[in-house]
Amino acid sequence: MAVSGNLLIVVLVSFSHLLKSPMYFFLGHLSLCDFILCSSIIPKALNVIVHGGSSISFLACFIQFYIFGACLVTECFLLTVMSYDRYVAICNPLSYILIMNFNLCLFLVAGTWLAAFFISFISSFMIFTLDFCGPDAIDHLYCDPSPILELSCSDTFPAKLETSLLTTIVGLLPFVLIIVTYVYIFTTILGIASNTGRQKAFSTCSSHLSVVCAFYGTLISIYLSPSTGNSLTINKILSLVYTLGTPLFNPVIYTLRNQEIRKTLKFAKEVDDECGLPTALGVIGSRSLTFLLNLLNPYEFRS
Repeated sequence: MAVSGNLLIVVLVSFSHLLKSPMYFFLGHLSLCDFILCSSIIPKALNVIVHGGSSISFLACFIQFYIFGACLVTECFLLTVMSYDRYVAICNPLSYILIMNFNLCLFLVAGTWLAAFFISFISSFMIFTLDFCGPDAIDHLYCDPSPILELSCSDTFPAKLETSLLTTIVGLLPFVLIIVTYVYIFTTILGIASNTGRQKAFSTCSSHLSVVCAFYGTLISIYLSPSTGNSLTINKILSLVYTLGTPLFNPVIYTLRNQEIRKTLKFAKEVDDECGLPTALGVIGSRSLTFLLNLLNPYEFRS
């Protein structure tokens, strides 16, 4: 469901003429990031759950940790970029097209991906250059920093310090920027005279705000709160929330709250009913498409 939903958003944003604004451009990259995150974590985690444990090579663990970290950083940055997009759209609507032009959007997205993979490489390199000569069992569903560092027989203080600093900066700074943009957004919305205008303005950012709350709520509770108050089991559950829960519900949140995506989904369903799905959508399958449509309107779309 998570993979199909995010792939569907990527395909719709790439091919639909209704979804060509900067908001959908960023949304497509957010869904791509969620798809990569699910693909790198969930298959191995399911194998661990089904068989009560599993093995993973040192190189595979490094790659999983690297991609996992890069996706988390990318999502933090993308959510910040999307909050800036909503800030410009609501606080400076007359200049929105001029400010959020294609070159700026491309620069923001490219910078986000490149910076995320570079930052993740620094953290991964620091951890995996340590010596591992003792136990080889990771008490987690995937290669997370804390259980990996517990297996090292080297001095892990520099790696822990570097990981804590990077996590705090990468996680906290974007979160502060998002809060600042939403302070300006809410101030502008409250200054709108009509109730209809305020509701319309708030609806344009409500989906993004919901995703931010769900993502940062679990992320902060694990990495930026004191570890003594959280048991290992709770950390595993919270880890699953943002590695599976957030990618699963992001497409649902955006499709439920967005009229353009709903229209595009309805059109794709009509094409599927008449002549079959196009090649790009056929990779995802009509079952996933029908599932999302049933969530949007169970009476209109259910067959």
